[in-house]
Amino acid sequence: MRISIFGLGYVGAVCAGCLSSRGHQVVGVDVSASKIDMINAGKSPIVEPGLAALLKKGISTGLLRGTTDFAEAVRDTEVSFICVGTPSKKNGDLELNYIEAVCREIGQVLRSKTERHTVVIRSTVLPGTVKNVVIPILEACSGKQAGLDFGVAVNPEFLRESTAIADYDQPPMTVIGELDQASGDLLQEIYQELDAPVIRKDIAVAELIKYTCNVWHAAKVTFANEIGNIAKASGVDGREVMDVICQDKSLNLSSYYMRPGFAFGGSCLPKDVRALTYRAGQLDVEHPMLGAIMRSNVAQVQNAFDIIASHAKRKVALLGLSFKAGTDDLRESPLVELAEMLIGKGYELTIYDSNVEYARVYGANKEYIESKIPHVSSLLNSNFEQVVNGSDIIVLGNRDEKFRALAQHAPDGKQVVDLVGFMPHTTRGATEGICW
Repeated sequence: MRISIFGLGYVGAVCAGCLSSRGHQVVGVDVSASKIDMINAGKSPIVEPGLAALLKKGISTGLLRGTTDFAEAVRDTEVSFICVGTPSKKNGDLELNYIEAVCREIGQVLRSKTERHTVVIRSTVLPGTVKNVVIPILEACSGKQAGLDFGVAVNPEFLRESTAIADYDQPPMTVIGELDQASGDLLQEIYQELDAPVIRKDIAVAELIKYTCNVWHAAKVTFANEIGNIAKASGVDGREVMDVICQDKSLNLSSYYMRPGFAFGGSCLPKDVRALTYRAGQLDVEHPMLGAIMRSNVAQVQNAFDIIASHAKRKVALLGLSFKAGTDDLRESPLVELAEMLIGKGYELTIYDSNVEYARVYGANKEYIESKIPHVSSLLNSNFEQVVNGSDIIVLGNRDEKFRALAQHAPDGKQVVDLVGFMPHTTRGATEGICW
């Protein structure tokens, strides 16, 4: 394939070397004449193990060349990767000047180009950048329509410095955000030799995937450091602790707790977070990340309340009261907290939870229900249809399969708020999700 790469910094230079080594014809484009001279001399403009050899090979085989002539590069290729930098502004936002400039250059050439061309954003950009910045510039400068007259896609990279070539050759996944199917097909063809799953998504999803990966890595480092600091202050080797934590692939390093949704609760998580952060305070160990966990959890309960309150309706059915389906445990259930907020604000609340209903009469939690939350338990109704029919807003609180159908087909005239993730689609019409 004939590929032009705009921006020969870290990502662009690595991609140029790796793509040319696989037989693609690559034209590297940069405003820096010195970088272009280095590329054409088979030298690497950055320090990265193995890259100089790939660039030298590409030049010697004639599959790689560098130029400062952007118009020629676009005319001579069928796809352009934009790999320019997106540095931080002082306020933390992204500086998009380089991307905007490249898009204007490419768009101007597309105006007179008859062959279909695809523009691929490889730079790291926030969700909405392609829709609100890239496409409008390309369309304005070319006079053509994205997705029809030319292709647009996002292809985030997951290259780590010092291991970039190995990461390119053996990626965990190949993410393609496509505006149109033809653009996605073209990118999938480029990466067909890589042994990795190809994940094709909407452009905005692909944009956010990249950021989520990087922030998750940062969160893991911070978490391990805070645990390590608490461990050391307690006379424990934090490396031993985290080594064992990482051996658990069923829960600790898995997708189990990685689903967006409602707040956590139960007898363990809230209690243990508070206890460990209290001990950290006693030891005078700074723990800003761990210390924010409970505040974030409370904020998610408030988020659910705000969604309910955004609808001008007062009759609410809360389906589920225990923190988890299949249990009657109400200890620190965020659904109890939500119920109390609704009661306090004067909502006409009815609750359905078959497990809690049983516990109220027979279970081990009977005493807790009667002594701690009698005002909440008095609102329980064992007639599911009556609870649903008598409400204006139906809140799906836990993962009881009995509630799934309501998320798929909201009853006429009623608003469904899904805190669980039953919805097969994102928020629309009479069905709203807390995180989707």
